Amino acid sequence: MKHYAGIDVSLECSSVCVVDAEGRIVREAKVLSEPEALIGWFGELGLSMERIGLEAGPLSQWLYAAMAKAGLAVELLETRHVRAAFKTMPVKTDKKDARGIAQLMRMGWFRAVHCKSLSAQEVRAVLTARKLLQGKLHDVEMSLRGILRGFGLKVGPTTPRTYAARVEALVEGQPTLQTIAEALLKARGVLEQELRLFERRVRTMARDDERSRRLMTTPGVGPLVALTFVAAIDEAGRFRSSRMVGAHFGLTPKKYQSGETDYTGRISKIGDVSVRTALYEAANVILSRPVRGSDLKTWALGVARRAGPRKAKVALARKLSVVLHRMLRDGTEFVAHQAAAAMAAA
Repeated sequence: MKHYAGIDVSLECSSVCVVDAEGRIVREAKVLSEPEALIGWFGELGLSMERIGLEAGPLSQWLYAAMAKAGLAVELLETRHVRAAFKTMPVKTDKKDARGIAQLMRMGWFRAVHCKSLSAQEVRAVLTARKLLQGKLHDVEMSLRGILRGFGLKVGPTTPRTYAARVEALVEGQPTLQTIAEALLKARGVLEQELRLFERRVRTMARDDERSRRLMTTPGVGPLVALTFVAAIDEAGRFRSSRMVGAHFGLTPKKYQSGETDYTGRISKIGDVSVRTALYEAANVILSRPVRGSDLKTWALGVARRAGPRKAKVALARKLSVVLHRMLRDGTEFVAHQAAAAMAAA
């Protein structure tokens, strides 16, 4: 008889539930959230597992990679689907979640999530750390502006180079404010220095990665956008069509149709927000800055005339996702004009 398992992963211990093909619970347990412990537990169970499900989360990719390497039929489940399935449950516990995941695996009502490679996870970690430093640097600067504003001291427009000097000039002769400014400016200096190191590292990583260099031949796509997209896609072959990429990152409109109601809304905004943001920023660069003429910009300008610049940027971001994925899949560089591509093909 076929057996299915669900694992509700927690930081210390995970709840595991095994059910048979008819949905009857065969075994339940609490197991340490370590690959060796889970692999050993399933080995001692002595049952042939058809599918083992884990909800995607911080530890899930690590556990998935080790369990898949050990030969277990493990699947990562999309969090939105799992949450939607559990909404009808009046009581939520780790044990019930494990039972629910096991039943989802038995019925096949789930969408598998791609487990990113170690290299892609490392790139994502670098980009996340850079974004964190950038956010904290902004928070320190704005907090210092807010503190000084309470005393009638307005920092006003500055550049990164003139910010510290402007603050020091404003607090001169006021010991309490000088103490505050000195501490925050010192913290700002450290954050700024570390952020510069991360910026340098991002540029080096993009320069050393062949796929990122290829994407950077596209107008508006720099090292940050290229690395973000490459790390999120990881394996270009996992998408059957390049048109699926825009929907995967939430850049296609929502659709609701029931009876006489037929409504098309704004973009769904599902998927990786960092990729969606990067693509939108690249689209903004193409539309708002001087860019060498290309069919891509000509198309986006036509959309802007018909629907306005904001919708044009979203449409261009979706188009970019399709183009960039096709470049990754085919191993080609960006072609500015369709005529040039046709001549090359001929």
